[in-house]
Amino acid sequence: MATSKKETVDLTVEQRLKKLYELQTMLSEIDRIKILRGELPLEVQDLEDEIEGMTHRVGKYTEDVENLKADIEAKQNKINTAQQAIDQYNNQLHDVKNNREYDMLMKEIEYQTLEVELQNKRIGETQRAIETKQADIETTKQNLEERRADLDLKKSELNEIVSETKAEEEKLREKAKALECEIEPRLLTAFKRIRKNCRNGLGIVYVQRGACGGCFNKIPPQRRGRILIDPELAGIQTEVPEEKPKRRATRTIKKK
Repeated sequence: MATSKKETVDLTVEQRLKKLYELQTMLSEIDRIKILRGELPLEVQDLEDEIEGMTHRVGKYTEDVENLKADIEAKQNKINTAQQAIDQYNNQLHDVKNNREYDMLMKEIEYQTLEVELQNKRIGETQRAIETKQADIETTKQNLEERRADLDLKKSELNEIVSETKAEEEKLREKAKALECEIEPRLLTAFKRIRKNCRNGLGIVYVQRGACGGCFNKIPPQRRGRILIDPELAGIQTEVPEEKPKRRATRTIKKK
């Protein structure tokens, strides 16, 4: 049952700090579970992005090959047209009436012959481009299969860890959410802001031998940073430092 706003305000400073430290303990345990998962979620996401990129690349290469094949077909049509023209001009050579007609036909034959050679050359270049693209497709497909295998392995590892910790994490989150309702909103907001800005997520820590329990720096007067709590309020037993034996003063007797 959630604590009412009035009950929250009526809490003593000690009670507020204890509830805040209890919340920190739960959130730290959730952080521990996240750390247990490690970089697996990011690795899974990176692999999924890489696979998506490779799949798109294979599709683009395949489209390029189809376009190159269509280009070869267009060039082949030009060759066929030029060859038909050559055959036609060769037939007309039998009916020439003068040198002028003969020279004109020979120039046309020469032009169409050069056109055939040019298109054949371009077809060869295009075929080599197709071979390069097809090799890229095969290489990318092999890499794609390897990445998919890696992804399956990473997902399996992640799912195993999640299945082991999911129930525990959900239980902790429910408890943390319920506990937040018992903490003064302004104090809770300040705690969350501090926790967000701390690398280890510790928004409230107990004092250890005059030092902050989060960063272990000595705490000078009026220092602002994490919320500090007395170890006893946090339920922490601290070691009492042993007193060093006092050195006995010695007197030097001067000889007269």
